[in-house]
Amino acid sequence: MQLSPVAPSFEYMFRIHASVADPIELGRTPRGLRRIINITGGTVDGPVLSGIILPGGADWQVIREDGTAVLEARYTIKTRDDALIYVTNFGFRHGPPEVLASIAAGEEVDPALYYFRASPLFETSAPQYAWLNSSLAMTSGVREKNKVILDFYAVR
Repeated sequence: MQLSPVAPSFEYMFRIHASVADPIELGRTPRGLRRIINITGGTVDGPVLSGIILPGGADWQVIREDGTAVLEARYTIKTRDDALIYVTNFGFRHGPPEVLASIAAGEEVDPALYYFRASPLFETSAPQYAWLNSSLAMTSGVREKNKVILDFYAVR
């Protein structure tokens, strides 16, 4: 018998609508243009969990020379049943220069025109969500002027 890895599949978990502040630009560092975008709140809704995004998180970004945004967001979800879930979401957003310029200007841009994907890690002490601590997920995102929309998918 020859064994083969199981091909992963994706199962929709929830959608986040995160409100974000204007970027704080620190300037060019050895890694690229460093920006911090504070997360001011938001909502979480879906079949796996629902709740709110607590204010106080942020996305610590580096914009590389090729225009790729290297994303590292950290924030906390408070579920409707009062559980707290800490999320670290690492990913990339890139596309044609004119599309990235439109996004940066706060214009509405078709998300099919750029790549915005991330891989979150979850951390919680809530027994009902403990399975998140050892689960992989992927996100697909949309960037708007003062909002980020993320769909979360469990990797099965």
